[in-house]
Amino acid sequence: MSEIQIGGFRRLKGRIPVQGSKNGVLPMMAASILSDETTVITNVPAIQDVFCMMGILKFMGCGCTLRGGELTICPAELARTDLPETFVRQMRSSIVLLGAVLAREGRASTAYPGGCSIGKRPIDFHLQALRALGAEIREDGCFIRARAEHLAGAEIHFPYPSVGATENALLAAVLAEGETVICGAAREPEIEELCAFLNGMGADVRGGGTEMITVFGRKRLRGCRFRVSGDRIVAGTYLMAAMAGRGEVLLEGVKPGHLKEVIRVLKQAGAGFSLGEDAVAVRMEGPLLPVSVQTGPYPEFPTDLQSPLMGLLCCADGCSRIRETVFEGRYETAEEFKKLGARIQVREGEAVVCGRPSLSGGRVRARDLRGGAALVVAGLAAAGKTEIYDCFHIERGYEDICRDLRLAGADIRWRRQEAKEKER
Repeated sequence: MSEIQIGGFRRLKGRIPVQGSKNGVLPMMAASILSDETTVITNVPAIQDVFCMMGILKFMGCGCTLRGGELTICPAELARTDLPETFVRQMRSSIVLLGAVLAREGRASTAYPGGCSIGKRPIDFHLQALRALGAEIREDGCFIRARAEHLAGAEIHFPYPSVGATENALLAAVLAEGETVICGAAREPEIEELCAFLNGMGADVRGGGTEMITVFGRKRLRGCRFRVSGDRIVAGTYLMAAMAGRGEVLLEGVKPGHLKEVIRVLKQAGAGFSLGEDAVAVRMEGPLLPVSVQTGPYPEFPTDLQSPLMGLLCCADGCSRIRETVFEGRYETAEEFKKLGARIQVREGEAVVCGRPSLSGGRVRARDLRGGAALVVAGLAAAGKTEIYDCFHIERGYEDICRDLRLAGADIRWRRQEAKEKER
């Protein structure tokens, strides 16, 4: 068990390197088993979700090592097609292994995936895509069992641009015979990068980052070496943290083009920006202004940054409106903000956040990954000490949020449960 303690408001200034992308590397790890050759992925963050995926791959017989941000995966000895329930229940992203294992071995089984409790996240589109490619899928209680003697290219239509379903379709289609067309594909930068990664393994994938992706199946793939991009969600969180600290912060190792809508909204909120090829600088000089925003699939405002934005807007000069259209459970963190003095009303799918000059420190709970990071943002703007518990959620996606923000002068640190017990 661990907690985060924030000493109170401080004006932030400094440079922060942005870790590699969580949502980028996890599907690449799944894709690595499509070959029996070694794959090396660099700029990999040392986060719990990566360790969880490594645990799954090791259970299945793969060799996995992570040293200094370099992840080496040796899938030649893969011997199992069943995913370990203990790990699968911890992380929703594990579902992308279903398409990869099925494509390589002709069969796969998994429990329904877990992860953060942020609302309904069905996997119907995932299964629909695999069935279109020729898989027979049986849902047995809490388990999914897939089998395919032969995967063949097909035209797949998604009524909603699901990121996970697009990934599963890609991982199965690259080893299917013939041509696959994915219509209504997700356009997130992580999908575009996964397509580039697969092409580096010898696949023929075209149209990554657009609504229509075409895959020409190959009989086999090879290992490759690939560097994952900076994490745009971590970067967005730190931009909002800098604004909460009324500061000036340079983020290094992230592509501004991946943050266009986020930067647009934060400009409306009063921030100034300087953009480089792989860097973003933010400065906050005037008042924090209210905004109205709606989340949606890329390139719209990302649902993963809705909670951090709400935490920031708790101190805006006026009332903001946030409409969440992806995961309705994101609003649960509003109850924790209220413990810090925030004024938030949630009704009919919309949150109205009426800002106040300052929040007050308090003890709050990280209910999910992004909600936990959002509480850090709010705590940086609060007067007095803020304590955040159940921070294991935050460690799923942020390598060391306290270390990073201290680089900009924040008074923030981890407080481990073991240390507290020793003090007693």
